[in-house]
Amino acid sequence: MDHVTEWDSARHRVRRFRAIVGVVAISLVIFGGVAGAVLLLNTPGRTVERAEEAKQQAAKESVARAERRMKTFTSAWERGKWDVAGQYTDSPGSAASLLASMHRNLAPRPFSIEVGRPTASSSTRSERKSGAKAYVVPFTVRMKVPRVGTYTYESKARIVQTAARDVVHFEPSMVHPALKVGQTLAVARMSTRGSILDRTGDVLAAATLVGEVDANGRGTSGLEKRYDKQLTGSGSGSAYLIAITDRETGRAVRPLRTPDAKLGKDVHTTIDPDVQRAAANALGGVTTPAALVALKPSTGDILAVANEPAGYNRAFIGEYPPGSTFKVITSAALLRAGLSPSDVLECPRYEWVYGWRFTNQNEFVLPEGSTFRDAFAHSCNTAFVGARDKLDDRALARTAAAFGIGGVWDTGASTYDGSVPVNTDVLDRSAAMIGQGRDLASPLVMASVAGTVKNGKFVQPRLVPEAVRHPYQAPESLDPNVVTDLRSMMRSVVTDGAGEALRGLPGRPHAKTGTAEYGNASPRRTHAWMIGYQEDSDLAWAVLLEDGGSGGSDAGPVAAAFLKNLTGKGPS
Repeated sequence: MDHVTEWDSARHRVRRFRAIVGVVAISLVIFGGVAGAVLLLNTPGRTVERAEEAKQQAAKESVARAERRMKTFTSAWERGKWDVAGQYTDSPGSAASLLASMHRNLAPRPFSIEVGRPTASSSTRSERKSGAKAYVVPFTVRMKVPRVGTYTYESKARIVQTAARDVVHFEPSMVHPALKVGQTLAVARMSTRGSILDRTGDVLAAATLVGEVDANGRGTSGLEKRYDKQLTGSGSGSAYLIAITDRETGRAVRPLRTPDAKLGKDVHTTIDPDVQRAAANALGGVTTPAALVALKPSTGDILAVANEPAGYNRAFIGEYPPGSTFKVITSAALLRAGLSPSDVLECPRYEWVYGWRFTNQNEFVLPEGSTFRDAFAHSCNTAFVGARDKLDDRALARTAAAFGIGGVWDTGASTYDGSVPVNTDVLDRSAAMIGQGRDLASPLVMASVAGTVKNGKFVQPRLVPEAVRHPYQAPESLDPNVVTDLRSMMRSVVTDGAGEALRGLPGRPHAKTGTAEYGNASPRRTHAWMIGYQEDSDLAWAVLLEDGGSGGSDAGPVAAAFLKNLTGKGPS
């Protein structure tokens, strides 16, 4: 048995103490390193970075999903598996039916589709609510069609991703950009002549404006005549072409351009099909020759041109006394001369000028103390003729020029652009004050007058933008204060005056009526006018009824029918 001395015992305790201290120190170092690493890895900056990396990775996976879905759809399409392809869309039956129809009609061999890279697309409100994502995927279709030759076109599809599945949003324009509901592609023997198109790219439905083509394929009237060389191109006669075709009737609507086809060049117009339809329908029940023009004041785009009966384009080239619609211009001149809408302007039964008697329709009078605004709203001739001395012989011509009248308009079509000569004497000026005498205008000109008030300045109308080289610029602009007063006075026509046919219609219409005498018959025969614009939309218009009676009671209901037809279908 060993003996433990006091000194050995102490030394042993020291060693144990040092060992414990060493273990603790090592533990602290290890723990501190791990803790430090944990703290380092969980700093806010690193957390954001990792979240962003995860977000980017998720986006890449989402794009890849969209591309895969599109490729499965196009693969089935290429292989002629119409029902299978339809199942990848949100409208299986419609998609399968259109794909099958197109391929039966074209019988393309070979046929291939190349899918491009998806890009993120904005989601609809319902998609956002459900958390869906959307991508647009471009693709290129290549085919060879019997009797036609090679044909290549580009289109794009919209892929909608939800938690449940990814679908291709189906609409005819996805299958081919030119297709609309109820249409397909087919091979047809068609004229190689180009077409007159509306602003949406469809064949324009306005017979008088379009014109006619003779048996030799030559344009003989309207735009067909004006653009005959462009429409004919280098081709002649007819050929087998791929055509947009109505599925119900089988009628070929218009041909598509292919590299092998020598087609004439289409003529694109500004006509809006909805506005054109509303105008044509408004004239449907009219029994006298009539015209209706509508345009977009901010750009001058002509949205509708309707003539009844068809054949003569009175809307563009007719030369008519504008009657009291011209009082918009006369009022602009009087306002510029210092007259205020609230100033008294008496409206007697007669106004005599050098033995010539001016009167109002049905010889009405307005109460004593009536104002300039009242005279305008009720279209009092005697009040305006009575104000003749406030203007000199050049005032009306100068003011009309600010509305573009008398210039040479480059619209892309034949037009009569109006005439307001410098007056020669007091009698000539008195007649001109109420749109009679030598004042002449077309319905297009008077629609532009209303559009100028709406827009605040003249913008020349245009029908075929690509053909407009030198749009006419008015030599001067209207004073903003004059424009403000004119707008207020034109609204008064509807709320308090002769434009009651428009009262209560949506869009806050502003208007001016007109009853223009012409000829030498006794009693004098009259044209009926109404012009105006919508405060709540970019639309101005003019209605003319030849030998049509009164502006308020006859032209007014036609204008009202036009605006009612447009409800919910404002210009694009």
